Amino acid sequence: MAVLGGGRSSEHEVSLASAASIREGLRQAGHEAVEIEIDRDGAWRRDGLPITLAPGPGIGEADVVFPALHGPFGEDGTVQGLLESIDIPYVGAGVLASALCMDKVMFKLLMEQAGLPQVDYRALRVEAFQADRAAALDLVAELGLPVFVKPARLGSSVGIARVASASELVPALEEAFAHDPLVIVEAAAVGMEAECAVIGNHEPIASEPGEIVVTAGRSGWYDYEAKYTPGGMELTVPARVSPDVCTRIQSLALEVFRRVGCAGLARVDFFVLGEQVLVNELNTMPGFTSTSVFPALFQASGIPYPELLDRLVRLGLERYRAERAHTY
Repeated sequence: MAVLGGGRSSEHEVSLASAASIREGLRQAGHEAVEIEIDRDGAWRRDGLPITLAPGPGIGEADVVFPALHGPFGEDGTVQGLLESIDIPYVGAGVLASALCMDKVMFKLLMEQAGLPQVDYRALRVEAFQADRAAALDLVAELGLPVFVKPARLGSSVGIARVASASELVPALEEAFAHDPLVIVEAAAVGMEAECAVIGNHEPIASEPGEIVVTAGRSGWYDYEAKYTPGGMELTVPARVSPDVCTRIQSLALEVFRRVGCAGLARVDFFVLGEQVLVNELNTMPGFTSTSVFPALFQASGIPYPELLDRLVRLGLERYRAERAHTY
């Protein structure tokens, strides 16, 4: 089993932490876990030495890959496509689902087409913003304040800002555009932030939903600091919602998982406003660090961490065998 960590994105360090945790969990589950680090320049290394990728022999003497990569060049379908092209089984979503869910704008367009509830948003491209800044700001102003400004194709709260006044909007947009030429601006939801984990292929199961309570961080919302600082947030499982809302969260998590064609695993994020549940986003390769929500949700749902990882490896192999049964 080869565990990929690092990568070219700004989430390099988070990925390394996830990969280290996954390797230890896999060893506890009885797997031999090989460490493969992808440098910031894209070079693949084992024990500091470059490795060659080729069809047939696997990667680093391992015949299954766990791509614990976050953000662009890893979670967005690029590494998945590489693994498909050299015919190596891997854990998690395929090329299309990975790319679709990495792009927050495309994901929201699909949810909109499906009629699923979500917060109002606007999408901006850097070319349009530079060509007519006033028109772009007018478009965003339709959402009111506060809003969240996000790079459309990053994760882990990188480059995200909460904007509470008009004077903060342009700096927030410029910061987001520094990470991505496509930016999404979302109306701020005032309710609870809830998350639900999913594992499976054709018959996925949902975890107990959890509630995010931010306890640290300067911003007061679930930012990068709160997400990755020990004690920065508390996860309450099950979430403090009515039974009907709990069922609705789990049902929506499974529906979204299926609609995007996901496989293996995902974490689906929601806002809960009273009895209303709004879909926020789906993460195809959620974090696996000591503070990560995904493994904690399944731990609270009765699936220990080593067993969870073992299931994910088996699901990756199951998906590979099922797809290779077709000639295309």
